[in-house]
Amino acid sequence: MKPVVVMTQTSNIQSDLVEIVHKPFIQILSLECDTQFLDYNYDWLIFSSKNAVRLFYQYLDDVNVKSIAAIGSKTAHLCEELGINVDFIPSDYSQEGLLRELKVHQQTILIPSSAKARPKLQQELAKNNDVIKIDLYQPIAHHENIQEVIQLIKSNKVNALTFSSSSAVRYYFSENIPSDFYDYYAIGEQTAHTIKQYGYSPKIANKQTLESLINKIVESRNL
Repeated sequence: MKPVVVMTQTSNIQSDLVEIVHKPFIQILSLECDTQFLDYNYDWLIFSSKNAVRLFYQYLDDVNVKSIAAIGSKTAHLCEELGINVDFIPSDYSQEGLLRELKVHQQTILIPSSAKARPKLQQELAKNNDVIKIDLYQPIAHHENIQEVIQLIKSNKVNALTFSSSSAVRYYFSENIPSDFYDYYAIGEQTAHTIKQYGYSPKIANKQTLESLINKIVESRNL
């Protein structure tokens, strides 16, 4: 019998190796945007999520930018679907990877993203560049989905619970979760670190992709 895996991010991924239950723990609340940023020219536009791509797309024809970077294969793939040419993708699909690999100095950079995005990318780039960050949206908890998953866990119907963002982790652990469930999996060290703050030791995907996460689940169960 295939293990039941709950994916807590928005995704349509399916697999022959596991039975996937899609229950996003985050809903997106769009924010009003001050369009004064359109008055400037940019060397780089950096997309760090699919939500940022979707919500910024309406402004793309009006912004003057030389190059575009995308963090993550899914983000880059959505850009491709929308006809957005991506010039750079960090190899490990993380903010840290982009900071290591994209060497920029004294350039103007635009980062459209979540109001609750980790500040590291903006802070590090701003040390040697002119950085403008736009808060396009704010994540909020999807309480109904979280409660449904908690009930599935209590009924022993979940073999693995996966996370790809720290926000989803915090929303879940702020609820009355089952204390005897330990099968948590994370995409990325930052998400794993957030889970560890709640006293649990998640297994981490070898690469920051859902496919790698599924492989890690199967691998862990076969040990």
